[in-house]
Amino acid sequence: MKYSIVFTALSLFSLHQIAHALPAKRDAPSDVDILNFALTLEHLENAYYQQGLSKYSEQDFLDAGLPQWARGRFQQVAAHEKTHVEFLTTAINAAGAHPVEPCEYQFPDTDAKSFVAISEALESVGTSAYNGAAALISNKDYLTVAASILSIEARHAAWINSAVQKINPWSTAFETPLDLNQVYTIASGFIKSCPASNKLPPVHAFPALSVPANALPGKRVVLSFTASGDKQLYAAFLTGTGTVFAKIDMNSKKVKIPKELEGSVYVIVTDDESKADDSTTVAGPALVMFAFDSEGKVV
Repeated sequence: MKYSIVFTALSLFSLHQIAHALPAKRDAPSDVDILNFALTLEHLENAYYQQGLSKYSEQDFLDAGLPQWARGRFQQVAAHEKTHVEFLTTAINAAGAHPVEPCEYQFPDTDAKSFVAISEALESVGTSAYNGAAALISNKDYLTVAASILSIEARHAAWINSAVQKINPWSTAFETPLDLNQVYTIASGFIKSCPASNKLPPVHAFPALSVPANALPGKRVVLSFTASGDKQLYAAFLTGTGTVFAKIDMNSKKVKIPKELEGSVYVIVTDDESKADDSTTVAGPALVMFAFDSEGKVV
């Protein structure tokens, strides 16, 4: 595996500050709710690029072995994310609602190379987020805009992975959709606190899940998560529009990663061997990357 990125809540205290409790039943989020949720993600991406590019110079990129033109392209990506923030803010204001404000963030990048790796993961999560949210949008104009942003997020992810990191530009024939809680679980790993005025649809961050950085398809690895009780648990691997399940050894927390996986895969610990949704999730998702070459071989 080229690298593993796992995003989890920074602390229980900050999580309680930024997340609402998940009720047993809730009304479907409105279109404006979805726009504000999207704006939350765009604020995060915008902050990530602004902070990263202020820390790492062109020489830092070159010293990390990255192409000479890479930083200039990342400046263009940053401009796209800033435009997304401005566009969504204007749309929410036009709808007579209050746009969410940026939060306080903490990003784990330590050099230009890790900045690039995390940026690709962020773009992949953003693509999955818009993909999953599309079914919740009623207004066709909003849906068109969401599809347009989704396409650009996917272009970003493909460019970063292929042109900059020299690995696979895509995963499978289909993008993996994530629901609001799954996306928020990943996003909350970067968020320290948010303004009290920010109003989102009721979202819930699930407990943390960590997958070893040396994980590979066909290999047995130990998952790190906390679960109570003695119920049999399973690892659900979300890839494209499908899910592959593997039984977890409850004594060692080991699981064998299915051989057929490649590219970006979301891992969730579930208490059901055939269903991976909010009702069965115990921990996660965690995002892992099984990079593969032009012949389809995982590298």
